[in-house]
Amino acid sequence: MSSRLLLVDDDARLTDMLGDYLRHAGFEIGVAGSLAQAAQALEAALPDLLVLDLMLPDGDGLDFCRKLRGDARTRRLPVLMLSARGEPMDRILGLELGADDYLPKPFEPRELQARIKALLRRAEPDGQGQDEVLRFGRLDIDLAARVARLDGKACDLTSHQFDLLVVLAQSPGRVLSRDQIMDALKGHPLDAFDRSIDVHVSRIRAVIEDDPKNPRRVLTVRGAGYVFARKQDAEAQG
Repeated sequence: MSSRLLLVDDDARLTDMLGDYLRHAGFEIGVAGSLAQAAQALEAALPDLLVLDLMLPDGDGLDFCRKLRGDARTRRLPVLMLSARGEPMDRILGLELGADDYLPKPFEPRELQARIKALLRRAEPDGQGQDEVLRFGRLDIDLAARVARLDGKACDLTSHQFDLLVVLAQSPGRVLSRDQIMDALKGHPLDAFDRSIDVHVSRIRAVIEDDPKNPRRVLTVRGAGYVFARKQDAEAQG
């Protein structure tokens, strides 16, 4: 079954070109030229992935992404953000507000397709051990439901952030470098901008730590990477 994508961009020439390219690659494509049209399309039916431009005639894609993450219905919808503004701070802001990936314009359609496929792969269960729940004191990570719960309450994480949390939690007590994390995420095609991992870790801490400024679960090892604390280690820090 073909994956359904919604392209949200007011550049008709770009969406026509991308639509033809992605349809040829086997995707079903919907197009919205404004945030109002995108909202209507999402209300009618959720796609498998949203490709969202940053600047639209009736609003800011960043604000729209924030609203999506605040709605239980669209919270886990994979979002790939596009923008002609390629400054690192713009990328960081987009990721902090819940985008799963960020691609600056201009870009190669093949790169967009590769990133879309990577996001869709991570949104699908791999069928191996997916009935397992990882438990760390008050934190449960349900692999089948693809949700992390703190004190029984679902944590507000994007699909990419959940996968990053799983990578760390499946190796408790082991320091993982950014390169190892990228490899474990099945070749997530973020370019050399691996600082995006830091942004996602910051967001993860914001929802699973009692005090994100003094984390006890996801720890930074300066110059080396990150480590997910074993249960006893996290409790010892308390």
